[in-house]
Amino acid sequence: ERKERISNVMNMVELWDRRHDIVKTFSGGMKRRLEIARGLMHHPRVLFLDEPTLGLDPQTRNRIWEYIRELRDRENITIFLTTHYMDEAENCDRIAIIDNGKIISLDTPAELKKMVGGDVITVSTSDNEAAAAQIAKGHGIESIVQDSKVVLEVPDGESFLPKLVRSISVSIDSISLRRPTLDDVFLKLTGHTIREESVGALDSMRAHIRMRRK
Repeated sequence: ERKERISNVMNMVELWDRRHDIVKTFSGGMKRRLEIARGLMHHPRVLFLDEPTLGLDPQTRNRIWEYIRELRDRENITIFLTTHYMDEAENCDRIAIIDNGKIISLDTPAELKKMVGGDVITVSTSDNEAAAAQIAKGHGIESIVQDSKVVLEVPDGESFLPKLVRSISVSIDSISLRRPTLDDVFLKLTGHTIREESVGALDSMRAHIRMRRK
């Protein structure tokens, strides 16, 4: 039975032909697939995956997600995973958003996006702070300045755009309108982007390493 299980999981992650190879010769994606196969050996009802696609190229990331979806359907198991890629989180049935070690929201992707409201408008100007102040004064809408852009939420973006342009006196370099994403949800709940959080964590790790070297 054990040999049969090994054959099944290795074939599932397409590593059966490499079963006699030394693991250190595997690529990053192959090692991730092998980790998934190892986790499936004992027929788990719950599987935990920590950043399963971190550092992988887009093609390999997509392939890993194909395995994860196949696992859920074929093995009928519950999968808990962590990720900093918000587009990947879209694949989950429920998402817990964590900030500073605490769960601040837990719901389906669709319900989380409803928290943002309507449409998201992003404006880049010659003076973003001044533009944000003018938007607040003229329309009573609070916006966020991040990544050299002003971001705001409105119920009906198409009808609001002309009013917005007329109310900003500083030069507008670019303006865009789109539906909300999970990145917008994270920004609304935490006040910063998930990329900024990742960079902050990386800086802390580097500082800790430098202290240990001293």
